[in-house]
Amino acid sequence: MDPQLTTTPATARTDVSQHDRPIASELITPATVRRLGLALTAGTLAWATSIFLFGTVNDGVEERIGSLTGVAFQLGVFALIAVQIRTRATGDSRVSLAILKVELVLLGLATLWSLLNGLLPESAQDHLAMGILDVFWPLSMLGMMVIGVKLAVAGRWSGPLRWWPLIAESWFVVTMPALILGGEDGARWVGGGHLLLGYATLGVLLALRPGLALPRR
Repeated sequence: MDPQLTTTPATARTDVSQHDRPIASELITPATVRRLGLALTAGTLAWATSIFLFGTVNDGVEERIGSLTGVAFQLGVFALIAVQIRTRATGDSRVSLAILKVELVLLGLATLWSLLNGLLPESAQDHLAMGILDVFWPLSMLGMMVIGVKLAVAGRWSGPLRWWPLIAESWFVVTMPALILGGEDGARWVGGGHLLLGYATLGVLLALRPGLALPRR
């Protein structure tokens, strides 16, 4: 046997810094960012259209359409969070990543409510479980607001993509006062318009400028 050959596995290197190790963004390509961005825009346009046509508070068929288009929007937000996680948009710390993972849970429960509210018979709408799930709609939107702030502070995304999530994810804190002060008409036009300005535009920016979401080398 050649004395220079050995079957002993090499020891792991401990001199490689955290910055030299592969990061999550290396697992996502600009093409994937584009696709996920377009998914966000498509889902947002579906829900915004429903809001413009039927408002934010209704019943019957219109309520079901609002809930199911809300599911489309929420799936788009899942696409946004996927980009944020894989590019570590909120930072590299455990807390920064935990914020995104907690939001996945909140959004998942909110989406479950939307789906059930759109499909279940009206007799099931007053069930206690539905009331509990309903709470996660505003909680998930507030969670997105926290992510928007954290993303802007972290500065991992550049150009308009650093600040546009903060605009998009302020939907809840902008629309709720509009509902209180302007009633249903206020919520319809402010809420629907904010979706177009915020989330729909954010998806277009991700599709057109995916490199702004990837770390600068």
